[in-house]
Amino acid sequence: MITRSLLAAGFLLTGLAACDQKTHAPAPAVASQPALTVASTEVDDLKPVAATLTSYKMAEATARLSGALTALNVREGDNVQKGQLIGWVQDTRIAPQTSAYAAAAVAAEAQAVQAQAQYSRVRTLYDKGYYAKAALDQAEAAWKSAEANTRAARAQTAANAAYGGQAAIYAPDTGRVLKADVPRGAVVMTGQSIATITSGTPVVRIELPEGQSRAVQPGQSVRLEAAGREATGTVTRVYPSVRLGQVEADVTPAGFESLPVGAKVTAWVSLGRRRTVLLPRSYVSTRYGLDYVKLAQRNGDVIETTVETAPYDTRHVEILGGLNAGDRVVAYGAQ
Repeated sequence: MITRSLLAAGFLLTGLAACDQKTHAPAPAVASQPALTVASTEVDDLKPVAATLTSYKMAEATARLSGALTALNVREGDNVQKGQLIGWVQDTRIAPQTSAYAAAAVAAEAQAVQAQAQYSRVRTLYDKGYYAKAALDQAEAAWKSAEANTRAARAQTAANAAYGGQAAIYAPDTGRVLKADVPRGAVVMTGQSIATITSGTPVVRIELPEGQSRAVQPGQSVRLEAAGREATGTVTRVYPSVRLGQVEADVTPAGFESLPVGAKVTAWVSLGRRRTVLLPRSYVSTRYGLDYVKLAQRNGDVIETTVETAPYDTRHVEILGGLNAGDRVVAYGAQ
């Protein structure tokens, strides 16, 4: 009995000892830190230049006669088609004038009918020998004069009616309305601009100092930034004139169609080639106004050091100082 008790106690102590031992999972392997060797490379010498989004074509929809603007069917930002009716100018003098000219034409027609009848009578009497040739010529001249007056009155009526048709204001080209600030009911004069319409492909117009403009050639690629967007454009025209020491050039952008005309654009223009050190932005951390990089040591340690940087593009920064060729840096967030 004693032996059985001792054996049971031994088995119990053995089980408790086994349960008291903790099982540890193998530690995960630490990923090696990806290091990038610092080296200089040849890049474009980019210069930020202020530019403006504009258009080659600026058309003015003008009033063709004086009067009150009774209708304006467009607002800023609307798209219009060439020949579309966008407004109407009413001249209250045209309708009475047209009526007066029409009445004068009717009177001239009546006089022409009377002159023709008189000529017919004189012709008959002349043929019978009662009138001299001079009387016949006089009646014929009066008839022809009355017919000429009739044609002139009809032409005057048609001209005045056509002048009244110029009250309509049409879009001179297909495009987008930039300005239409004349209120309805305002009195406008002949030739006054009612709406400004831009059409065609938008262009970015840049200005460069005369000395730097020699590096810009048609066909050159330009990086553009505006309203948080980025695009790539191509230089399509370099103007041959110099104004106040500046030379203008036009860049055709891709992706700025929805931006308003007149928007400010930053153009990064290449003025040549130079050597510098570029790092991906993930290798640089900015804290409290200072830029840091993780510098890998030969013994495997990693230390932080400050560097001087300048923005280059959306993915890279330019290292101005703090690193030497051959240094190895580690990306932030790498294990």
